[in-house]
Amino acid sequence: MNAVLSAGDRVQLTDTKGRHHTITLADGAFFHSHKGSISHDDLIGASEGIVTTSSGGMPYLVLRPILEDYVLSMGRGAAIIYPKDAFAIVGHAGIGPGDFVVEAGAGSGALTCFLLTAVGPQGRVASFEVREDFAEIARSNVVRWFGQEPPVWQLTVGDLAGAEGPAGSADAVVLDMLAPWDCVDAAARLLRPGGRLIAYVATTTQLSRLAESLRADSRWTEPRATESLVRTWHLEGLAVRPDHRMIGHTAFLLVCRRMADGFSPPQRRRRPAPGAYGPDYVGPRPPGVAEVPADVEGSAGEDQSGDH
Repeated sequence: MNAVLSAGDRVQLTDTKGRHHTITLADGAFFHSHKGSISHDDLIGASEGIVTTSSGGMPYLVLRPILEDYVLSMGRGAAIIYPKDAFAIVGHAGIGPGDFVVEAGAGSGALTCFLLTAVGPQGRVASFEVREDFAEIARSNVVRWFGQEPPVWQLTVGDLAGAEGPAGSADAVVLDMLAPWDCVDAAARLLRPGGRLIAYVATTTQLSRLAESLRADSRWTEPRATESLVRTWHLEGLAVRPDHRMIGHTAFLLVCRRMADGFSPPQRRRRPAPGAYGPDYVGPRPPGVAEVPADVEGSAGEDQSGDH
């Protein structure tokens, strides 16, 4: 990309306190703040990486925003997937140029932009969003970032669970929804053997139910769960310390892969934790894990707690 700024370019202005202002350059326009104004004409034809000063004396660093900057400032319907999680999704799912990715829950389009960037012009992304108002916000945000609706992107207003498509054609399926277990069968049908399923869930109850649903389904490798916590650091001479704020828990990421038809994953050799599937557990059960009657559990507990 040319370093010289042109009319129509998005530009991020950063003041001395680290506050960002994103503008789109236009002939004859002005940026206004409580620190004065900046003429767009002074930036058009200049290079990014310069410092410009407002009429009120505030210096601003001038750079084009990267995708991370854009998604944090984009218009929202649904909450966005934070960049730290979008980076992890692309990495954990092994998404790269030429891949076909199915996304269920387009939300505000933040993750969609990352997925489209990762698959490139030779790949393909199919997004599903059940709410039409969210779908339109996602479409608007994607178009604003890429300058047009990417030809490799298809946005459908509807539910992935009832969607049709070539079986075994997807390299990855990403689920960002309240009940991702409802789409396990659809994901299994769409994914090729070895294809990656990754789910973005906010709560431990969702995480547990999805993990056990995948185990009970027997078409998936052992699910793995992670979360990303990002902490910035203060850097000033010898005063190097963690910042007082951090981007903490936003969601859990669950990852697994599609088995080939007719094959199930090897049974885990380690025993479940005591009580993991006890009488209080009501969710799906992995193969080979029987339901424990309440009286058996109670008797075992009494034996263990008695005097010896």
